[in-house]
Amino acid sequence: MNRINYQKELEKELERITAAGRTPRLLLHSCCAPCSSYVLEYLSDYFPITVFYYNPNIYPPEEFGKRVEEQQRLIRELPVKHPVSFLEGPYEPERFYEMAKGLEQVPEGGERCFRCYRLRLEEAAQMARAGEFDYFTTTLSISPLKNAEKLNEMGAYLAEEYKVPYLFSDFKKRNGYKRSTELSAEYGLYRQDYCGCVFSLRERKRAEEKSNTPMQVYGASNQR
Repeated sequence: MNRINYQKELEKELERITAAGRTPRLLLHSCCAPCSSYVLEYLSDYFPITVFYYNPNIYPPEEFGKRVEEQQRLIRELPVKHPVSFLEGPYEPERFYEMAKGLEQVPEGGERCFRCYRLRLEEAAQMARAGEFDYFTTTLSISPLKNAEKLNEMGAYLAEEYKVPYLFSDFKKRNGYKRSTELSAEYGLYRQDYCGCVFSLRERKRAEEKSNTPMQVYGASNQR
C-alpha cells in the first residue's frame, strides 16, 4: 500500500485556499516554541493562527512554565504576515498520568506516546470546534522521530468526530526541521534536554548514565 505524502496533501490544501482567496482561521497545537518556529513562519502566510499550548505531559510544573513563556516570546518576536495569538490550555498532569496507567515501562515512542498524542490532539479538536476555527493541526510532526502517519490518522479521525477539518502535515519535510533549528538558534530559544514527561526524563537519564555522555538538547529535533 502506498504511503500518503502528507506534505503534498498540505500543499494541495494551501493551493486551494489561495485560489479561493480565503484566509481561514487555524488552531495550532504546539508542543514548544522551537517546534512551532518554522510552522508559524510557514503557515502564517495563509492563516491567522491561534497557538494552543496544551501539554499535560510536561514535568515538572516549572518546565511547563518555561515552555509557555518561551512560546509567548517567540510569538511576540517572529515576523508574520497574518496575526498569531496565544491560548494557554490548563495544566492537567493528572489526566496524563491516568492515561499512562499500565504503560509506565513502555519505551519512548511506543503506545504511551501515541496515547499522549491523542490526548493533546483531542483537546485541540474540542477547542477548535468551540472556537469555530476552520482548521486545526499540531506542530508534532516537525520532529524526525515523530510518526507523521499516526498523527495524521488521529487528526483525520478527530476531524470527523468534532466536525472541524484537520490540516494534514509533515512539517519535517521540505527542510522544515532544518529551518526550525535555524530559527531556534536565531531567536535563542530555550531547548529542553528531554521530551517533556517524567518517563522520558528518566529514560534519558538512564541512557546518559549508561553511555556516560551528556544528554542531547531537545526541541525542534527531538520533541515528542
